Amino acid sequence: MTNTGRPTATRRKQNSAGNSRGVYVEGNAVRRLQEVPERRRKPPQADRARAARKAEADRRTKSANPNRQLSRQAQRNREKALNMNRGFVVFLAVVSVAVLFFCVHYLQLKAEVTAQIKEVAALESELTQLREDNDAYESQVTSNVDLNEIKKIAIGRLGMKYPSDEQKKTYETSKNSYVRQYQDVPETK
Repeated sequence: MTNTGRPTATRRKQNSAGNSRGVYVEGNAVRRLQEVPERRRKPPQADRARAARKAEADRRTKSANPNRQLSRQAQRNREKALNMNRGFVVFLAVVSVAVLFFCVHYLQLKAEVTAQIKEVAALESELTQLREDNDAYESQVTSNVDLNEIKKIAIGRLGMKYPSDEQKKTYETSKNSYVRQYQDVPETK
């Protein structure tokens, strides 16, 4: 069968659930796709004719050009312009090494910062754990102490008394200092 350049009619598969993509395309809920017609391809004879015409035109321009030496000189100049000289190559090498050095240095610094951040996080978690342990021990110690029992022992066995007004002394503090008060001071007279 000869190729006439006209598209041949082929039977197309209807879109259904079993198409090549495996998806449902048409139905009562999906609108119908508009098909794009295939491009018409030129027969290979036209390509051969075009190539022959181009070759003939190239052959004519070569034979008609008496100044062939000028064309070669221009071609040499173009090649020289495209080539890189030693100075430019050295400059590119130096810049590339500098960029590589800075990239490596940056990555090292970033790794150090990451390691320090991890170390700080570990130390903070250790500090939190130590504070929790300290608070637990403190609450355990204070819960075992009965202040009323201590008061009885101090007054009864040791003969301690509350201070009189003559024994009390007041003092004034500077504004920079402070006093922590964990309990209310009992008022007795």
